[in-house]
Amino acid sequence: MKGRLLRKNMRKALAQNPNLLRTLIGMGLTLIFLLAYAVYGATIDTKVYMYESDSTETQVALDSPNRYYDSDANRTFWTWDANLNVVNLTWVNLSGEMLSIGSTISISNAEGLYSHPDLGDPEAEEFSCSDSCLKLEEHTINITKKLDGIVSLTDPDPALRGKGSIFADSLGEAKEESSRILSTEFESTSIRITVIEDGNREVSPSIILTQVNEELGEVKQFEIDAATEFVWALAAVIGCFGMVLVPSFTIYFAAQAKQKKLELKLEAAQNSLEEE
Repeated sequence: MKGRLLRKNMRKALAQNPNLLRTLIGMGLTLIFLLAYAVYGATIDTKVYMYESDSTETQVALDSPNRYYDSDANRTFWTWDANLNVVNLTWVNLSGEMLSIGSTISISNAEGLYSHPDLGDPEAEEFSCSDSCLKLEEHTINITKKLDGIVSLTDPDPALRGKGSIFADSLGEAKEESSRILSTEFESTSIRITVIEDGNREVSPSIILTQVNEELGEVKQFEIDAATEFVWALAAVIGCFGMVLVPSFTIYFAAQAKQKKLELKLEAAQNSLEEE
């Protein structure tokens, strides 16, 4: 009776555990296959198209300045008038030379322009023109060592200049939609620049007004580097499986070691019974 009980316990102890390694490898290979197919599908069958605009910057011709001296305020006023090319117009930038510190410079337009002191500043932090720029018919700044001009936009939407992406069913549809996005409506062509300086000034400042117009450039279907994306995705899968495998295999090998110890004890007990 005692021998039968020991043999029964031995069969239970020697029962094999599920093959955890085989299961995890199978799951890993399945996920890798699905991942490879997903990357391949996204590469050959995408409806995302990328477009680029070709920017043309030109200097606007200015009329001769009009001068007016206010003797009561002891200030000199200079004004220039110009006309803009409003076809897909995006940037209107004003800068001055020979401007005295403390003087003011302003740019005015009937339709209004978007501007902010940080617009165009590469050192500006956490700045977004869409959130911070103000649309005004006239923008004015005081001339300092850091500020000597005004940078302005006809529209703060970044899709109107540089690069953008759209969804389309064909290349022709993508080109048509991209052209529609870049076709901006800015009706007021007239612009006025005003400089106010202290004192009776005889020499007019040097004013430079530039504008940027956009034109549709290259439109192409979005493509990804399948090999690079697959390597990164594979690394992510391996990392996730590693997080699962390490504790799982730790438990598995600990159970195996415990099983071997139990087998040795049972074998020693059986040998002891057989010797009796």
